[in-house]
Amino acid sequence: MAHAARPARHARAVGGVTAMDARVSVVIPTFNRADLLGGTIDRLAALRPQTSRWELIVVDNNSTDATRAVVESRVGSFPVPLRYIFEGTQGRSSALNTGIAASTAPVLAFIDDDVMVGDEWLDAAAAPLLDGSDIEYTGGPVRPIWEAPRPPWLSAERGDLWGTIAICHYGAEPFVFEERKRVPLGANMAVRRRLFERIGGFDPMLGRSNGRHVLGQEVPEFLARARAAGARGMYVPSMIVDHHVPARRLTKAYFRKWWYGKGLSRSRLDALQPVTELGVDLRRARRFAGLPLFMWRTAADDALGWLASWNPTERFRHEAMLWYFAGYVAGRHLNGNGVPRASLAK
Repeated sequence: MAHAARPARHARAVGGVTAMDARVSVVIPTFNRADLLGGTIDRLAALRPQTSRWELIVVDNNSTDATRAVVESRVGSFPVPLRYIFEGTQGRSSALNTGIAASTAPVLAFIDDDVMVGDEWLDAAAAPLLDGSDIEYTGGPVRPIWEAPRPPWLSAERGDLWGTIAICHYGAEPFVFEERKRVPLGANMAVRRRLFERIGGFDPMLGRSNGRHVLGQEVPEFLARARAAGARGMYVPSMIVDHHVPARRLTKAYFRKWWYGKGLSRSRLDALQPVTELGVDLRRARRFAGLPLFMWRTAADDALGWLASWNPTERFRHEAMLWYFAGYVAGRHLNGNGVPRASLAK
């Protein structure tokens, strides 16, 4: 599914090491975040990992700001090969696929353009994928860097709404994702190249298409294909990144839009990959009006919970789930198989 990338810049030798020598390629897809991207690159430059043969690939997904200048100003001083690649096809999935195609490393590690990686991040992400084990991908905690105070309706503890702002923490002990029925976030994930070669890359119809729309699910869809192929992933607690949470996303309006968009794209994902991360085969589920009965029951419970709850955190959680349900229904009925064409075309 990965498409051909535009020609990359030539491999540059740094301390006798070129991009062709890299065992790990760190890939950052970016769109109009030059102000934060510079800090992310500088933090990576400060790492002193045992995995010395690595490179950084920044894929500029049609940015109109100073992204290129920010990257190129750091090429000469970066401790390992740093490559800037432009991908004009709008969409996070397209940018990710271009980064994959540009690299020859056996391991690819993906982070967002607004994170600060921990000191052990690169070694923790790569070690299970370079040690000969059967682990095909890794993921770790994503902690918040609050630009504004956390609103009272957003729980301070791990909960359903954390994914809205790409926050994730599964605890202090490693485990196999498939055994716990969990998935990592795309903001902090590493994958063996051989898995992409087996099952393909990220679906461009599911990734974010630009800065306005909040459609997603490209990572869950990829992981659904990985599960179907028998792949196993590991949660690595020391694989830590801190993720910038902008103030504009800490509003109920943004959360409503995000959950509605997740419902739209999840409806398409379920049409493509009917066995969920929880092991539910939607093809066998009893249905009403085209949707599984359990979804109607869950929506009814959320509606009652929203009406009955006086706790602001619980009340808004129920409301967000209702927006998700509305998006899912819209996705099924507007396009028959998931995301409305009009949303994806923009």
